[in-house]
Amino acid sequence: MRIDDVFIRGNGVRLPSTLTVADALASGECEPRLVARTDVVSVAVSPDESAAEMAVAAARTALARAGSTPEDVALILHADTYHQGQDLWPVGSYIQRETVRNGCLALEIRQMSNGGMAALDLAVSYLALREPADALLTTADRFCLPGIDRWRTDPGTPYADGASAVVLSRRGGYAQLLSLSVNADSELEPLHRGDEPFGLAPFAHRMPVDFEAAKNAFARQYGLSYGINRANAGQAAVIDEALADADMKLGDAEWVVLPHFGRRRLDVNYLRPYDIAPERTTWEWSRTVGHLGAGDQFASLGHLVDSGRARPGQRIVLVGVGAGYSWGCAVVEILDSPHWANQP
Repeated sequence: MRIDDVFIRGNGVRLPSTLTVADALASGECEPRLVARTDVVSVAVSPDESAAEMAVAAARTALARAGSTPEDVALILHADTYHQGQDLWPVGSYIQRETVRNGCLALEIRQMSNGGMAALDLAVSYLALREPADALLTTADRFCLPGIDRWRTDPGTPYADGASAVVLSRRGGYAQLLSLSVNADSELEPLHRGDEPFGLAPFAHRMPVDFEAAKNAFARQYGLSYGINRANAGQAAVIDEALADADMKLGDAEWVVLPHFGRRRLDVNYLRPYDIAPERTTWEWSRTVGHLGAGDQFASLGHLVDSGRARPGQRIVLVGVGAGYSWGCAVVEILDSPHWANQP
């Protein structure tokens, strides 16, 4: 989808404390085999902040930078994958109350690690039908026991705690959204469900969650190559469409933002197949942060902007994937260096 007159006006990231892999190994929290091929050096860990509280912190930063008033914000979308701090509770309304306190629609999106890209797609469509206004998009997760083991739940990708936010706007901004593509393949939905019957309560069958067991059940029924081929096709489709709609090739982008996976997964799924040099990605930063659930794309974009590495005239490709299965890809062009960015 080619996009006109939609901009990124502000961004924010909330990353709490840092836990090094060396310290996690020394304490026995994880074993060398779990991190040996990830090449991750540390992860963001929240000692006390809930996911919802971190989302509010990131949102406040993004709104302040954007200069957005409550009257400007016409939509709030919050993407997450795991428990936000309360049960049977609309976290989007909490974020709204703690930030703009207006009367716009505030919704939660649960499309797993592609949730941020899904929110981007929905916000673009929503803003197109209204007078120039803003949309606040947030992501947040806190991955902790007993439900999630950040090292073992999804071996190969250490999970991290943190939040990110962007203000999408039709009133102008420091970057322009040029194109966006999302698609889904529900044939891969069982890949993260496994073969257990549906339960009556959370964690009825597995605690902590074990994605590896679910993937093994899928492979036994459908075959490993079936899932890999469909996943590769889905990712390629959105990348090709987003690039074509932006009239460019992947090599034209100065930066390619990839999911915060471990290095082996990045090599197999992105760096080698698409001939992407690690230096064109945020790998050196993401390996110090870990996988932020739905927030990798917004957080890495914020890192490039805040550090001054993203400069006017540069194009950035954002790539996302989430269980379900869905994929997303967007092309962003930097127009100006925002006032808060470090100058090179």
